[in-house]
Amino acid sequence: MAKEEKKAPKLRFNGYTNDWERKKLGEIGSVSMNKRIFKDETSTIGEIPFYKIGTFGGKADAFITRKKYEEYKKKYPYPQKGNLLISASGSIGRIIEYNGEEAYYQDSNIVWLDHDNTILDVFLKPTYEIIKWDGIEGTTIKRLYNKNILNTVIYKPTIDEQRKIGKLFIILNNTIQLHERKYEELTLIKKALLQKLFPKKDGFKPEVRYKNFNDAWEQRKLGEVIISEHKGKVKSIMKGGNTNYLETNYLNGGTAQKVDAIADVSKDDVLILWDGSKAGTIYHGFEGALGSTLKAYVPKYSGDFLYQILKKNQDKIYQSYRTPNIPHVIKNFTEKFNVSIPTIIEQQEIGDFFKQLDSLITLHRRKLEKLKQLKKFLLQNMFI
Repeated sequence: MAKEEKKAPKLRFNGYTNDWERKKLGEIGSVSMNKRIFKDETSTIGEIPFYKIGTFGGKADAFITRKKYEEYKKKYPYPQKGNLLISASGSIGRIIEYNGEEAYYQDSNIVWLDHDNTILDVFLKPTYEIIKWDGIEGTTIKRLYNKNILNTVIYKPTIDEQRKIGKLFIILNNTIQLHERKYEELTLIKKALLQKLFPKKDGFKPEVRYKNFNDAWEQRKLGEVIISEHKGKVKSIMKGGNTNYLETNYLNGGTAQKVDAIADVSKDDVLILWDGSKAGTIYHGFEGALGSTLKAYVPKYSGDFLYQILKKNQDKIYQSYRTPNIPHVIKNFTEKFNVSIPTIIEQQEIGDFFKQLDSLITLHRRKLEKLKQLKKFLLQNMFI
């Protein structure tokens, strides 16, 4: 008789060799939900937030009285701290951990598994991230019924192994959130500084300046602050050689292809995507052979500064300097687009500062991407 295949993940903590148990969620628990709250029992202001499926995981726009909350919490099912709330409609299967806050949740649309002591919520949480809900794969069903939840199969190890796996993902999730917050904070700081260190529309001086700079900024056409411009000629079929192929996949963070072509862009040049749905997108800090959908500007002064002033106006370029229908940047862009510039020395100061800030933002973004890739790998290999 052939030996049954071992039910265990590819990657485990040392010392654990037992098979994992195959269980339907209905074998370890039942679906619970809060008591129904009717619309006339809610108000737009109040004491206890009432989360509907549209506000689940966000900010409540309805409230119930404390009296009703206390009464229903005592009489009817209510989640325990650490229970995992599941969205059963809309974006089905979205998970929010209940942390003990005073809140009430819309019945049937927001539910949780009231389970026995053979499974821990800290293990169930990452399990939910890779779970395949029974009966909805390959369908257009926009609802997760109780039977779908209860018939869903999972594999679980011993409580001790569950605890170790859960702790690992708690640490990993906290680290990811830390880098997300840092990345968001730095992005907001940059946005604020761009508003302060550059003049407002039709202005001649910024609100904040480096010491010893007092001269008014001058209005110039883009064409007046560049030495030259050229359209890319290289295509992907020119593979081979050692020159980086400058195309959108690489410019947006992908891996560089190598082409058999002469490099015609330096790191100080400012690039603009000339054709396509994202025509007008600005790039900087690359060197290589320019792809045929891009154009390069060789700056007269600081490329770092010119990049920041164009990037600051990215939305304006999208909205006002592209052709309709099939998007292209307008032919006379450099003749039409105005830039406000200070002295060369002040340009260099501002450009250098934002270059360092961008490097810091990129560092946190890349760390965040690597952490998310690590989490994806662990989810694929530490579970069945």
